[in-house]
Amino acid sequence: MKKIAIILFLIVCSSNAYASYILIPMDAETQSNHLKAYGITYWTLDRELKVKWLLNYRGGSFLLPDAEIIQRECQIRGVSFEVISDAKAAQILEDIASPAVNQEAVVLEKAPKIAVYTPTGLKPWDDAVTMVLTYAEIPYETIYDEEVLKDELLLYDWLHLHHEDFTGQYGKFYRAYRSAAWYIEDKKEAEELAGTLGYDKVSDAKLAVALKIRDYVVGGGFMFAMCSATDSFDIALSAEGVDICEPMFDGDGSDPGYQNKIDYSKTFAFKDYILERSPNVYEFSSIDMTQKRQINKTVDYFSLMEYSAKWDPIPTMLTQNHTALVKGFMGQTTSFTRDQIKSNVLVMGENRTNGEAKYIHGIKGKGFFTFYGGHDPEDYTHRVGDPKTELDLHPTSPGYRLILNNVLFPAAKKKKQKT
Repeated sequence: MKKIAIILFLIVCSSNAYASYILIPMDAETQSNHLKAYGITYWTLDRELKVKWLLNYRGGSFLLPDAEIIQRECQIRGVSFEVISDAKAAQILEDIASPAVNQEAVVLEKAPKIAVYTPTGLKPWDDAVTMVLTYAEIPYETIYDEEVLKDELLLYDWLHLHHEDFTGQYGKFYRAYRSAAWYIEDKKEAEELAGTLGYDKVSDAKLAVALKIRDYVVGGGFMFAMCSATDSFDIALSAEGVDICEPMFDGDGSDPGYQNKIDYSKTFAFKDYILERSPNVYEFSSIDMTQKRQINKTVDYFSLMEYSAKWDPIPTMLTQNHTALVKGFMGQTTSFTRDQIKSNVLVMGENRTNGEAKYIHGIKGKGFFTFYGGHDPEDYTHRVGDPKTELDLHPTSPGYRLILNNVLFPAAKKKKQKT
């Protein structure tokens, strides 16, 4: 049925002979719903039509083939658009191609298949990516440890990790929530799942999962992580073969002097960090800036870096926005200590005066990864039990746009970056 629908769709589009185009502007002045605009772009790609992403042109606009069905979909979803002539589109592309401007037109070819790594029963508002994918009407599938260990990641182009602890320490919630019913139940379920998968400890099961995810990226996958999934993932990789868990987490003591056994060469992004030994401290390591930062909410912003669209299209794609200044937001892992980031990793968003990186990107093998600090771009502190974020109130959120840039990233023809 889907193939028939695509054929009919293509017939409708071809009847226009591409004499005109739909321009979806992404600037602050003319776009009423930036987030759903990504959904329209994905929807078009899913119908096997190509889209041009106009990097640095009016906030990173999208150029689509004109068809009444696309116009109608934009109207239904509340996305601002302009119908422009073939001549106007050609002129825009000619202007963008000029060496004098920092712009580029990147072809998006195929809708990526998306997987969200999440346990059964997690509330949708506990994951900013799940919320924004749902809001933007971009389809995704959920997977967890069992699917990852069965190599089902190979079925997907893009993987998201969020508020997860790959070290087996249950998010370091022990001091505040060890008596809470949800903590006790989550711990029990994690132990039962690890046993089902053939592991004696949750930490061993999570390491096995982290290694599979590593292999997925090295083999050419795209991985996007937020909040504690960023640093806990790297810590788990660097502690392979080392017990860093105290008895309340895994039933036995940690290895003596385990800090000296950490292997930073195994990580994606971080180096030289010091692990937090105490189970009573809500922190994994010195990577996270949450407890070190001294900044008031009213002035908590981070700046997006500017790259050459023609020479460095990858980071340019990932930083497309209608503003270069984005509101900060907290999380278990809020941001990253600047001098504990490897030199081959790009810092794409930072608060320089505070010495912290918020948004980073790198290459691992044939694949790519992006780490984004914080939990929810429109919920500054987001504590356990807080109500969900209503994205209808934030349809132009710059912080959420960064997530959706990563969602479309695998659809693009890749050029080797120069930075």
